[in-house]
Amino acid sequence: MRTRCVHVDWAGRRVRLEVAWVGPGADEAGASAPLMVFLHEGLGSVAMWRDFPERLCTELGLRGLVYSRPGYGRSTPRAPGERWHADFMHRQAHEVLPALLEALAIDPRRTPTWLYGHSDGGSIALLYAARCAAASPSLPLAGAIVAAPHILVEDISVRSIEAARRAYVETDLRQRLARYHDDPDSPFWGWNDIWLDPAFRRWSIEEEIGAIRCPVLALQGVDDEYGTLEQIHGIARRHTGTRLVELPECGHSPHRDQPDAVIHAVRGFVAALGHTAKPSLHAQLT
Repeated sequence: MRTRCVHVDWAGRRVRLEVAWVGPGADEAGASAPLMVFLHEGLGSVAMWRDFPERLCTELGLRGLVYSRPGYGRSTPRAPGERWHADFMHRQAHEVLPALLEALAIDPRRTPTWLYGHSDGGSIALLYAARCAAASPSLPLAGAIVAAPHILVEDISVRSIEAARRAYVETDLRQRLARYHDDPDSPFWGWNDIWLDPAFRRWSIEEEIGAIRCPVLALQGVDDEYGTLEQIHGIARRHTGTRLVELPECGHSPHRDQPDAVIHAVRGFVAALGHTAKPSLHAQLT
């Protein structure tokens, strides 16, 4: 993906955000064309999505906006000594994402906007959807797709994140992450330290989910090593507009483990709600 930088004011400083446009027409399609915004995982970035956003948006006939959060990818790294707190995902949903949309002149009240969030990005998508509904109950998001989201901290999550810490220190994981991040220590220790902070065990967004008004598609691999199916079942109990998809033989990254199944599920979800743009040529021929 070809990327560029957008600058926003956040946390008392000017930060650089790495962004990429994908799909039919990309950013040339006009500010009112339907849009899918992609929110990456706890160690993700624009590049780590690979070709999935392009494939999904081409299939749906939507523009796609992919970006790296502060601390990730080619975006501004964490400041020296900066530690994330238990509200770090809330701040991304309530502060960074709105600032990015404003900088790009995207108004979800005029532009049909979908969110696709993976892992921590899925949690951020849910938090943004809840805040959007509270601010404009009659004008919610078009919908949110969350893959392997977290709504509470489970023992399996902590064990896997502890294993990731050992791998980062003892194996070549740091070198591999350096292909996707200017400073791999920035995302890794920001994410790992807060998730393993004992105080974070009480973290939950279960209450916020009840405020969501837009349709939600929640997908999770049956073999997810970072969470049980309770993560998506808990969403469905609190938000009646949730469609669940459990993916067999799939781990924590459905878009990598089962991309065709994910695209099929998202296409059906979006089409059923009648919010698709003009189908892409590829979609018309298949």
